[in-house]
Amino acid sequence: MSTAARPPITCHVLDTTIGRPGANIPVTLTLVSPPAAAIASFASVTNSDGRVTAWKPLSDSQTPDLATLFREPAEQAWALKFDTLQYFKEKGVDAFFPEVEIKFVVRSKDEHYHVPVLLGPFGYTTYRGS
Repeated sequence: MSTAARPPITCHVLDTTIGRPGANIPVTLTLVSPPAAAIASFASVTNSDGRVTAWKPLSDSQTPDLATLFREPAEQAWALKFDTLQYFKEKGVDAFFPEVEIKFVVRSKDEHYHVPVLLGPFGYTTYRGS
């Protein structure tokens, strides 16, 4: 069992065409506003359960870690980008959406933000999870 702390922002993908988790989908998390001194983007790949449970900075070591950025007092807008093109291509499906980008606002730093995506090759939906 991992003792690592859960990141303040997580997500997961459910493939509605097969009723199973969307595994091995690259995901990028980016702070949209307020802009950080350095570009604040983080990357991960969904695990076998379709979940992102940890993030790694995309840029050099000057990027603060996600928990540090998240605790800044200002309201923040974030973007999650799911690279779905390769996922569906590997399944032999020509998907309409090569990527899914979801933008959301973090207002309370006392809450966890979880963003599930219900994904198909021709549509998707999302909601604020728990």
